Parts: sequence; structure tokens; C-alpha cells
Amino acid sequence: MPASSAHRLDAVGALSADREPDALLAARQAFFSKSPAPSPRAPHDRPCTGELERLLEIEYGERQVLALPLVSDPLSRDDADLALLRRSCRLRIPLTPEKLLGHASGDPRTLTVLAEMWPETVRRHGADHAEKVLRASLLDERCEAARLAFLLDCAESARLSPLSAAEAVRLAPYDDRCARHALWRYLHHVRDGRAHLPAAHTATDPYERLLLAPPGRLTEDRWPQAGLVVAQSMLQGGLDTPGQGSSGGMSVLLGGLGDALARTERIASVLTLVAAGRDELGRRQTLLRRRLADHWVLSLPVDAPTSPAPDEWPAHRAAVRWWATRLLGSLPRPVDVLHVRFADDGGLALAQAAARIGSGLCFTATPDPHRTVVRAYATAPPQDPGRRQRLRADLHRVFCADQLVERADTVVGIPGRCGTEKLLHCFPVLAERYGPAGPPAPPEGLVPYVAVSDEEARRRKMLADLYAGGDRPDALAPADRSLPLLLCVGRLHAVKQQDLLLRTWLSTQLWRTTALVLIGGGTERPTAEEQRMRAVLGSMLVGQEKASRRLALLPALGNDEVRRLEHALGDPGADIAAWYVCPSAKEEFGIAVLEAMEAGLPAAGPRNGGVAHYLRDGVNGTLLDTSSAAGLARGLRRLVAVPASRRRAMGDAARDTVVRSYRVSDMAKTLAHEYLALARPSEAPDVTPV
Repeated sequence: MPASSAHRLDAVGALSADREPDALLAARQAFFSKSPAPSPRAPHDRPCTGELERLLEIEYGERQVLALPLVSDPLSRDDADLALLRRSCRLRIPLTPEKLLGHASGDPRTLTVLAEMWPETVRRHGADHAEKVLRASLLDERCEAARLAFLLDCAESARLSPLSAAEAVRLAPYDDRCARHALWRYLHHVRDGRAHLPAAHTATDPYERLLLAPPGRLTEDRWPQAGLVVAQSMLQGGLDTPGQGSSGGMSVLLGGLGDALARTERIASVLTLVAAGRDELGRRQTLLRRRLADHWVLSLPVDAPTSPAPDEWPAHRAAVRWWATRLLGSLPRPVDVLHVRFADDGGLALAQAAARIGSGLCFTATPDPHRTVVRAYATAPPQDPGRRQRLRADLHRVFCADQLVERADTVVGIPGRCGTEKLLHCFPVLAERYGPAGPPAPPEGLVPYVAVSDEEARRRKMLADLYAGGDRPDALAPADRSLPLLLCVGRLHAVKQQDLLLRTWLSTQLWRTTALVLIGGGTERPTAEEQRMRAVLGSMLVGQEKASRRLALLPALGNDEVRRLEHALGDPGADIAAWYVCPSAKEEFGIAVLEAMEAGLPAAGPRNGGVAHYLRDGVNGTLLDTSSAAGLARGLRRLVAVPASRRRAMGDAARDTVVRSYRVSDMAKTLAHEYLALARPSEAPDVTPV
């Protein structure tokens, strides 16, 4: 936790001296460098007027402020209390069980912070005392269902038994689903508790059937006894549905990486952990399925129709922790290393499970959302109803990332053109742990595209379907095959900025000289964000009949289909002047960009983020200013003005970049080296990173 360190200050200061840090990053650098001592009644050094500035003062300021007068700004007492709790958690100031449980309300983000503080509270004040306080709180007649569920989960997580099974059954309200499930989780843990569980066949949905079922082995298959068992998390979206909902390039990356890791020396088996909602649970016969050889996919049940959206995860943290602990403990062999990649409540739940089962923890840290919190809040209109909710969500994600960095045995970064500069600026503690060079950043990689036996026929059909007629919303006119084509693939989401791309394409009149193809978004059960983005795109096309004929909107395609289309467009024999355009506000790495480059398409991507690490402007593609419509317009005009011979040379250079430097096998070998060092610190690993 925070500790004075001149080495750390020098490292971070040297890396970031060329620019003024924003308010959040400056507050974090001061906090993690000075180890501020609590001074409950000390006054402010200066007044804080803005909501964000006031929250940062409470959470990161030099003095802990317990009594903050609230004036005309909309900062609420709940926000201030939550900021104080996060501060105490970071400083490892253990609350007494009475005080900690006194904060337990129905706010899921507050409960996440309390759950992170609970183990230290139990350790400092003793299990017996914590159990007594839990019992008194549970028996309080004023205890509401949400609070009761949290108390039962606290007991189960610390292996405490404040209530007998019979007492718990009499107490818990069966008509509240959240409390009912917490009760059942508790009964699995407490003595004679399973005898009080309803029979699994009485459950009305697949989630509750699984929750009531007795524990058992997930598979009878024999796993290799030599080598590590590695688990990697993919709880956002679906592993097999990229471009739908929350599923993006990460699902493609982890699918291919898991396959490659399973083939890597001294890795015995790989598990990819995914979330499965009630709809999917009803379709699946088993929670564990084999994807390829020794690469398995383990579904963690979630009490929601589908995999939760990112802002819904706080409500599922306790249950996911319980499921991960239970299911990972039911495998043929213990998990040696668990790799978490998302800074959210799902990631925290898996980290807590890793501690429970004795697994090493690896965490991939990124500078997101740290680097955008202040700008996003400052640029949003004050009357925007979602402005404060987005701020709360961002500050919560920053807290989750800090906790994962603190919990992790090994932290890795994502390679970028600035090395780990941005990462050290967002996480000053990493400079102390790893020095000025920062944590390792294993190279990301791509699974090579493999053509099928009838590849040429399939490519011809895809192009024929794409140019089947401009009167169709998912196709272009055959005559437009002679126009330059701009292809954009990705999930429909505000950060991907498909709306900015379409608006710019229309406003600059590029629709007169180019065609645009947008691919992404689910159709069967579209998320709220997908529906919103489709509505925005549709509104732009009102009264734009001619432009609409040169626009094709396709739903998300399977990864093989997307890559086949890209290879068809990149084939010189097709005689189509195609570009891949990524208009995202930022990309941590950009797997979709690499896939297009591998197909021989020159790519245009955002300057902000990791794309600039491998996309060299004017050499193998074009870097875009995606921060505004004007910047994107300049980039698109420059892009379409590139002569044909130069465009083809850039496409060849793009393909060469990927083939030469971004192989998933290299990524797997490097990560295996990190995993082996983590799981076997006394043993020199014989996997040499590339």
C-alpha cells in the first residue's frame, strides 16, 4: 500500500515530466507517494468547488476528512462516504466489524468496497468477534433483504457460522431472490446446511437448479499431471460471439491464446472462464466443455438472462466469487495461476476465489479508465442525466483496478508506443514494484487465418452478397464496386464511435466517392447500448436516400467470416480499393485492426491507445485523430487521397507487420514464462520468451 519512496517519485516524475497530469492522476501520484496520515478534523488547505474535485479531495487528499459540509453542488453524502471507504481500504485502515457492517446498504458498489475490507477486519479483530457481530446484525428485526444477503455472504466468505442452518432458514425471506440465493450459498457452507436446501428438481429455472445441486466433479477426464493448470478470465460478453453485446476483440484474443497456451511446453491445461446467464444455462448440458485438446471453457453461472453488461457486475460479485471458488475446486487438478484481465467486480470476484483456492494471481493492468475520467466528466454537459452515474462507475473501476494490482502476485501491461509510461502514471505503485521500466508487457498476438478447402468459392460469394444491391440495408450496389471501400468491424458501443464515423462520412460528402460497410451488433437479444447505437445511426440516414445506397449495415459475423471477407477485400485479384477504418476513441491494442492488416488491408486507427504501437503512419496504415469529427474528417480525406500503388504497398507492409511480429504462439510462450515464474518461483523455467 502507499509508502514513501523517492525511487518511485523519480521514476514516475521522469516519465511524465513532459505533460501536466490531470486532477485524478495528480491526486493519485501524491496519495501513493506521500502515505498520508489520517487527520479526521483537519481543515482543507484550499476549497474544492467542483464535484469531481471534492470527491478526489476526500478520496486522495492529504488529510482524511470525515465531516465535509455540502454546499450547492450535487455531491451527495453517499458519494462522500463511499470515497472515504475507498480511501480507508487503500490505506488498510481496518474498520471494526460494527462500523464496517454499519455501512452495508443496498448500493452494490459500497458493498464491493466493504467486501474488500472484510478479510482485514476479521483478521485484526478476530473471527469470534466478527461472528458475534454478524449474528447480532442478522437477528436485528430491521435487517432488510439486501443487507441480510450481504451479511450471509460475509459469513460464508470468511468461513464463519453466525447462524445455525435452521436459524438461517427461518430468517431469510424466500420471496427475495437475492436473499434466497445468499441463504443457499450459506447453507452449502454451514454445518448440516445442505439438509435444509430444497431439492434441485423443485427449482423453476436453470440457475437455481445449479445452485441447489450438490457439489461434484466437473469432469471425469484425466488431466495431464505434469505442467501448470492456467485459468484466464473472459467474463465480458461471450467467447464465441465477437461483435455482439460486450464481446469484442478480447474474446477472439483469448480463444486463440488459450489454444496456443495449451500447446505450450510445461502448460498442462488451460481454462477460459466465461459468464453464462440463465438463457445459456438452459441450453447447456454441462458447465465445462472442451474447446480444443487441453483448452477447456468453464461457464460461471450468473443470475441474469444473459452475460451482464459492464455496469451490472457489482450486483453479481458475491455470487461469482462463490461459483468460481466452488467450480475451480471441482476440477481434476488445482488451478496454479488465474489471469484476470478486466478491472471490474467480476475480476475482483475471481481474485477473491483465487485466494480461497490457493491459486497464483496475474492481472493485466491498463491505463483505462484513469486517463479519461477527468476529460469525460468535464466535457459532458452538466444537464446530462448520465454524467454523475458515469463518473461513479469510472471511480469504482479505478478502485477495482487498485485492488487487483494490490492482490496480484504478478502484474503485466499491454505493449504500447510509450512502453509502460502511461501505466506507471496511472498506477504509481507499479514503479516501486517493478522499477522505472514498469511491469512486463508480453506481446499480443493473432491466430493465423487458415483457409478452408473451398476458400475461393466462399470469398466470391461473400463479395457477391456484399454487392447484391444498394436498395438493401446490408448490401451495396454492384456498380459501387469501383469505389474505394471503408470497412469498420466492432461491437456497437459509444467508445467504438461508429456514429462519429457515419456522421463524418455523410457531412464530408465522402459518400459521393466511397462506400462504407459497418459490421457489428447482435440481433436476437440486442443490448440497450446496441439498440441506442442503431437508433442513432438510423436517425442520421433520414432523408439520405442516395448516401444510404452506399452504406451497408451488417450484424456481427463469426470471426472466420469477418476474416474471410477481409481477405477477399485484400486480394489484389478482387480489384477493390478497401481500407479498414477503426474510429474508436481509444483501443488498448486493437485485435480487429491486426486481423485486417494480416489480410493485406491498409488500416486507419486512433492515435490514442495501443494501435500506434504497431501502425506506422504512412508506412503500413494511417493514424487518425478520432477525438472529434473535424479530426476524423481530416484523416479520412487523407486516407482516400492515397494513390493506388501506395495503398497496395501499405497493405503489403501491414501484412508483413503482423506475420513478423504478432504471432499468438509468441504471446503464449512469453505468458507461460510469467506463469511458471509465478507458480514455481524456485524453479528456473525453461520456456524462453521471444
